[in-house]
Amino acid sequence: MKQFIARISLVVRDYDESIEFYTQKLQFELLEDTAMSETKRWVRIAPPGHQEGNCDILLAKAVGKEQEKAVGNQSGGRVFLFLYTDNFDRDYQNLLDQEIRIFREKSVETFGKVAVFKDLYGNLWDLIEPAIPQ
Repeated sequence: MKQFIARISLVVRDYDESIEFYTQKLQFELLEDTAMSETKRWVRIAPPGHQEGNCDILLAKAVGKEQEKAVGNQSGGRVFLFLYTDNFDRDYQNLLDQEIRIFREKSVETFGKVAVFKDLYGNLWDLIEPAIPQ
């Protein structure tokens, strides 16, 4: 049996502001933006260098009070997503240049360089350059 995670949903307040944040500030690629109805879209993004078959992110607009409560806190205040990079210093500087909120300053750990940042809604992300390239 072969299985893999193809996509995760990230609950967002607004499609367009989310697309702008991820593509302009984090330099992600917009893979797809397809209207499903007057209010629902199928919006997929991925970090630069994404390869077909790697996990991507589905931006899912919150509908109703319960989903709206999850925007920015999908993991109960823990780091939610782990963004691996081949050049930590470049990408950390981009976070600073784009005025993205740093939650935990950069550090060097046994597993590599790491910093924690917040996306536009407050979800926590690890930026990691592994000590041993993946």
